[in-house]
Parts: sequence; C-alpha cells; structure tokens
Amino acid sequence: MTPDAEAFLRRAIALAAEARRGGDPPFGSLLVGPGGEVLAEERNSSITDDDITAHPELKLARWAARHLDAETAAATTMYTSCQPCPMCGGAIVRSGLGRVVFALAGEQLDALKPGGGWPLVPQEGPALYDEASAVVAGYY
Repeated sequence: MTPDAEAFLRRAIALAAEARRGGDPPFGSLLVGPGGEVLAEERNSSITDDDITAHPELKLARWAARHLDAETAAATTMYTSCQPCPMCGGAIVRSGLGRVVFALAGEQLDALKPGGGWPLVPQEGPALYDEASAVVAGYY
C-alpha cells in the first residue's frame, strides 16, 4: 500500500464518518483518475435520500458511466471505506472501473453488526429457459 493509497483510503473513511454524522450508514468512497486526481467523492445517503440504493460506490459507478470514456474509466481506482456489496460490485463491473481498494472487508463489517448482517433471501431458478432466452438471444 502506497502512502497515496493510504491517504485516499483515509479520505474514504472520513466520508464515511460524515455520512454517519448526517444520519446515514457510515460508508464513503472516492474515484481517483489515472493521474492520481480525485474525480468524484460520495457518501452513503440511503436514509436521508430514502433510497436503499444510495450507496457511495453505486453513485460513483453511475457517475463514471455518465462522465468517463471507457479508457479513462478502466484506468481509475475507487477507494472505499468498506468492500462493495454485491449490488455495488455489479455496477462497478458494468461501469468499467479499473480497480477497487477497500479498508474494511465485508466479513469484518458483518462482525461489527448485531446479528451478523442481512439474512440471505432464498432464490429459485433457472426456470423457463426457452422463453427467457428467446427475449435475450441476439441482444449482446
């Protein structure tokens, strides 16, 4: 870990503290460009925005998809106070960001939560392959 990377992670942690002080879950992230410049910063606002998807990683992935070309996005690094959740991880992949550096692992976060985190939701499938694949075939 370089001194610059540590400084960026500390900024993500500071953004998490700002979110907590504002009444939101304590998560913060920033997106750093290929030259080491901070392109954007976000903090969790899921409570104040009344939006369960208002995670900082998702907001930065959306920002990148709107404002960066593919080559620049691929050369970015997201620094985040906690490992992205699966929702945010999917958005990061789809936005083409280059890499993620996080301070707190998901398992470490769950250990800090009473009850150990969110319960898993049962999923069933796949089903109706022929019907579902007919809609998707040829799109990609």
